[in-house]
Amino acid sequence: MGKCDGRCTLLVICSLQLVAALQRQVFDFLGYQWAPILANFLHIMAVILGMFGTVQFRFRYLIFYAVWLVLWVGWNSFIICFYLEVGNLSQDRDFLMTFNTSLHRSWWMEHGPGCLVTPVLDSRIAPDDHHVITVSGCLLDYQYIEVLSSAVQVLLALFGFVYACYVSKVFQDDEDSFDFIGGFDSYGYQPPQKSSHLQLQPLYT
Repeated sequence: MGKCDGRCTLLVICSLQLVAALQRQVFDFLGYQWAPILANFLHIMAVILGMFGTVQFRFRYLIFYAVWLVLWVGWNSFIICFYLEVGNLSQDRDFLMTFNTSLHRSWWMEHGPGCLVTPVLDSRIAPDDHHVITVSGCLLDYQYIEVLSSAVQVLLALFGFVYACYVSKVFQDDEDSFDFIGGFDSYGYQPPQKSSHLQLQPLYT
């Protein structure tokens, strides 16, 4: 019963992770955020592998999924620090999310709740393929939207890590106990071998 409850809970967590990652992938595509797009793709693959391991009782897949979640927490922690400009990180100087290939920012910068975008005409500071805008009236700045999104990812990853370790331990214990009682064991029951020699016994009357 405990194993079933753990598996069901882990599948629910993986489903939530998958929905959150797909939603995030869409907005990162709209904002041309190439580094998060690549990370989201790897995360989606790892979550699908974790769901497959949960359904098919493959504890090694769950171990891989748990290891990936540790890396995922680290990546999202970096995103939080980047948008909050912790330390020497600066959004105006570092364009890490686009691999320094463009000046695009988060999609939420221009499309956040309540944001009013005003283009600046005849600006000399913008490259030929970009335009300068001013954003005002936002109910929540785009930095905090990105931070909240990463915080949700971290929270789901922590729950997923705990349940992945628990379920994989249960799977491994069940496999060890199955081998112990003789299942798929090379030292299990073997039928008696037929003798090729016929032994004659004298008959006494």
